[in-house]
Amino acid sequence: MGKKAKTSRKGKKAWRANISTEDIHDFFEKSTKDALSGGNLSQAPDEALFFVDNSKDLSVKRKIEKHREKVLHMDSVLQKNPFVTAVHSSTLKKSKKKRKQIANAKDATECGPEGSVSTSGMSDLWGDKGGDNHVVKKKMKPSPIPAVEVEPPGCSYNPTNESHQEALAHAVADEMQKVYRNELGPEPVPLTVPGEAIDEEEMYFIEADEGSDDDMNPENLDDNEGGASEKRPFRTKRVTTVELNKKARRKEQLKREAEAKKVQKLSKEIDSLPDIIQEIAKEDEEKQKRHLRHVVATNEKSKSCPPRLGRHKFEPAPVQVLLTEERTGSIRKLKGCCTLIKDRYKSLEKRGLIPVKANKRR
Repeated sequence: MGKKAKTSRKGKKAWRANISTEDIHDFFEKSTKDALSGGNLSQAPDEALFFVDNSKDLSVKRKIEKHREKVLHMDSVLQKNPFVTAVHSSTLKKSKKKRKQIANAKDATECGPEGSVSTSGMSDLWGDKGGDNHVVKKKMKPSPIPAVEVEPPGCSYNPTNESHQEALAHAVADEMQKVYRNELGPEPVPLTVPGEAIDEEEMYFIEADEGSDDDMNPENLDDNEGGASEKRPFRTKRVTTVELNKKARRKEQLKREAEAKKVQKLSKEIDSLPDIIQEIAKEDEEKQKRHLRHVVATNEKSKSCPPRLGRHKFEPAPVQVLLTEERTGSIRKLKGCCTLIKDRYKSLEKRGLIPVKANKRR
């Protein structure tokens, strides 16, 4: 076939010939599909699309009921087991009256109907009625230390001169206390002792010299003389009746003097009863004052130091105060210091919520 002759596109006939008819063909195709499938679904009413199924499906209902009858393993563990005896709490101390009441209640339950739970000797472990099953929970005392402690005004980024000097003095005093404690504290036991090693021959001569010195001691000489005197025969001196009578009279006299001293001492104590009562009253007052001082000291200590939870002792964090050269008066030029997580961790340790751990510096 030959090529189609080119027509000019300047006339109206050429414009009509070049108009596309794809959208018209698409519409006709869609309308024919809808006619074959039963109509357009977007224009169909709800009654034609949906319906209510009033028929009873017994198979589905049985499946649902069977699924509901299943018991989970966690629920089966918590259910009562007739072969397990009840465990009573041993934390509460019971009086004799309470024990008698519990015994009477047990007898009454055993005489009940056969189908009851009491006949099997079981009791509800998780029930609220039984007083024996309650466990007394210790209430934690609120810590007097606040959760967020406000630092002194001298620790601010732009403090006054007086407050800054006070905070600096406090920080310097804490550091000097640590230095003095290390210097004045007891020195640790050295692991090694300086000196020269001794040979076996020198050790032999040293042991020989020590043995000769021991033999020449005057104490050893006295011991030798005492041993020689023990070997000599000892003659007992004969005691006459006159000496025996003197000793007996002396014993009686000493006994009478001791009894007289006791009577005299007792009479003095009776005469000094008012003074003794005053001394006892003074001692009681001193004990009360000592007790008050101890209570005040423990309260003050609890405000600054946490309770001892572990083997390590709480060490407070150093005061975060700027030096005189670091003071800029602007937050933008502020030097970074301790992080927030360290501050919160120290606060938890100070309030006694977590035990203190060893300070492992990297």
